[in-house]
Amino acid sequence: MSRCKVVAIANQKGGTGKTTTAASLGVALAMSGKRVLLIDADPQGDLTASLGWRNPDELETTLATHLEAVARDEPLEPDAGILKHPEGVDLMPANIELSGTEVALVTAMNRERTLKAWLDEAKHGYDYALIDCMPSLGMLAVNALAAADSVIVPVQAQYLPAKGMTQLVKTIGRVKRQINPHLEIEGVLLTLVDGRTNLAKQIEASLREGYGKTLRVFGATVPLAVRAAETSAYGKSIFQHDAKSPVAAAYAKLAEEVLEDAQRKLWPLDFRREKARCPSTCRRSMTCSPRRPSATRWAARKWGSSPST
Repeated sequence: MSRCKVVAIANQKGGTGKTTTAASLGVALAMSGKRVLLIDADPQGDLTASLGWRNPDELETTLATHLEAVARDEPLEPDAGILKHPEGVDLMPANIELSGTEVALVTAMNRERTLKAWLDEAKHGYDYALIDCMPSLGMLAVNALAAADSVIVPVQAQYLPAKGMTQLVKTIGRVKRQINPHLEIEGVLLTLVDGRTNLAKQIEASLREGYGKTLRVFGATVPLAVRAAETSAYGKSIFQHDAKSPVAAAYAKLAEEVLEDAQRKLWPLDFRREKARCPSTCRRSMTCSPRRPSATRWAARKWGSSPST
């Protein structure tokens, strides 16, 4: 990929799996050979803590440092403060200082594009930059949408979270019209799906029926699982914590869908030819390359367990 694609993981409601999705998708893309930068844009610093940095408030350089430098027009190396995670992703951390930065941005010049100004410099050398947005539609969220090429919307398979999608879609449309005309919704990701309940099945069917004609609903669905909730306590992704789990398989499938979509847009004719040659039963990655295993199989091979077939 010749340019870095910036993806915002956004939903104004908390508890929908944004942080888990940002970390898991980022690691899955890294395991597929992509260079990935994760950006924690939430003052709670959940992404930072879940990847193993337990005390974000003790970090000297964070996203807040860079946004304040941009707002004041002060020089600062764009990669200052970027942390390296052992699973192959880089992280721009966040802490509580980002709350004060959000307030300060309200009076800043070009306030909606402050994050974009930093990211335009920092993203060089990466294939993907994933922004973990805070659960609101405030100034930081608008900055993330202004900097992004696309948005992935994690939605919990319950009535109220699904109902709340309407406001988020309106906000994304407003940002697209007024600030970032290239912004698009990459897709809706169903998370915390309890396949045992009729309600979850009804919500999934309703979302696919109601939004499927106008928005992409990913084929991957992330099941409700205790093992997934444990990952943040150990500072590792689901691929290292439990490579055989259905959650790992779901995020591996999501990564393949994201990569497949990127390939389709870059080389539409080649993509159609490749898909025509590849049998429907092919279980290799979306590029149909025998040398590139799926993220789940890569993780199982690396961490010493074999995925279920």
